[in-house]
Amino acid sequence: MALSDEIAFDDFLKVDIRAGTIVETEVFPEARKPAYKLQIDFGPEIGIKKSSAQITVHYTPETLKGRQVMAVVNFPPRQIGPVRSEVLTLGYADENGDIVLAAIDKPVPDGERLM
Repeated sequence: MALSDEIAFDDFLKVDIRAGTIVETEVFPEARKPAYKLQIDFGPEIGIKKSSAQITVHYTPETLKGRQVMAVVNFPPRQIGPVRSEVLTLGYADENGDIVLAAIDKPVPDGERLM
């Protein structure tokens, strides 16, 4: 994949990426590609938000609950089938194109912004 065009630091600041803890995970059977419905707690200021994520190859609902993730919280919500996805949970494609979640290697407060 080619490097994206250069942006100004102010452009980066427009993307609000926050840490949150997954509090609920369920299989999303209506999705076109295998996915989970997530509820992520971003702390008292933002609250619990919903997301859909195609992360079924590397994760199970049991391994996701309690895990801290990173998500973009200031995109407009997207309707994905019957689910209204309120945040974009972040990850990387592995060598097979399956998504690996972007990781936080030490606990941070829910709602903390990526700097």
